[in-house]
Amino acid sequence: MPSSPRPLRKLGFLTIGLFDEADPRRGHESTLEIIELGERLGFDSAWLRHRHLQYGISSPVAVMAAASQRTSRIELGTAVIPLGWENPLRLAEDLATVDILSGGRINPGVSVGPPMHFDEVKGALYPDTADAEDFSYERVRRLLDFVRGKPASDFSGVQGFEVFSDRVQPHSHGLGRRLWYGGGSLSSARWAGEHGMNFLTSSVVKAEGGEGPYDFAQIQLSHIRAFRAAHPDGADARVSQGLVVIPTDSASPEQRAKYEEYAAKRTPRTTSPQGPARLMFAQDIVGTSQEIAERLHAHAAFREVDEVAFALPFTFEHEDYVQILTDMATKLGPTLGWRPGA
Repeated sequence: MPSSPRPLRKLGFLTIGLFDEADPRRGHESTLEIIELGERLGFDSAWLRHRHLQYGISSPVAVMAAASQRTSRIELGTAVIPLGWENPLRLAEDLATVDILSGGRINPGVSVGPPMHFDEVKGALYPDTADAEDFSYERVRRLLDFVRGKPASDFSGVQGFEVFSDRVQPHSHGLGRRLWYGGGSLSSARWAGEHGMNFLTSSVVKAEGGEGPYDFAQIQLSHIRAFRAAHPDGADARVSQGLVVIPTDSASPEQRAKYEEYAAKRTPRTTSPQGPARLMFAQDIVGTSQEIAERLHAHAAFREVDEVAFALPFTFEHEDYVQILTDMATKLGPTLGWRPGA
């Protein structure tokens, strides 16, 4: 098997945290139990996907706060918080608070752009300011400034019996270097690098320029290199890759059949750019840890990273996630050169 130029240093996973509308607590409890399991298995990080007006995690910051009190070591991230739904000042306060409560373990990932189905939701979200809202990178820059301690007010000092600060409180030292941008385009990669963020690259990228043919791994590789070329830390700038990876080492025959069917249904979308945004999707990788490792070592973008947050598939059962995470930590991770706590 060819060796990776960057041995796998950090192993993480991403969950969407689905729940039944009739029993939302059970789904959220399952998510917290999965994060606890991840810590016991030695994972370096657990990441939460964000879903608004769906049956998934609508408030990952709140879930991270809960998880921080049930774990002691594992890092907790978001992949990603769409800032079009957020006030950067208020979000900075929440993130700093949870980071303090966690002992400095959170890794907030964010993205920009108008909220999904904006025309249908803008009356509820921004009834008076929808046409004036700025959904550009400027929204991220504001968040960065507030988290990193730049003034948010022209006033500080004592008024009566109260003491006021001109910057977000609490201020969490170090959080500013643990902010991630989730991007799928060259412009996003460059912007994240220029502003000293970390970079989350997932199983979705944009096919930009030319007529093809397009290769997902090569597009993703170009984003990673553009990000690092723009980042002050250069080749040491942090990148995490988030492919859908499903090891089957300890899976039952029924589970293997379900996993293979899931991947097969999603494969057609990987053959060409999809929709007006020309999105390219990576193939889900299903197989034994040895088979998955061989495919990853042949993946041009994977060879450039030393951190991953493998995405757990949607709609599976709790027991499936237990099997998948256990195989990731005990079989796949070591096959890729990873060691818990290394």
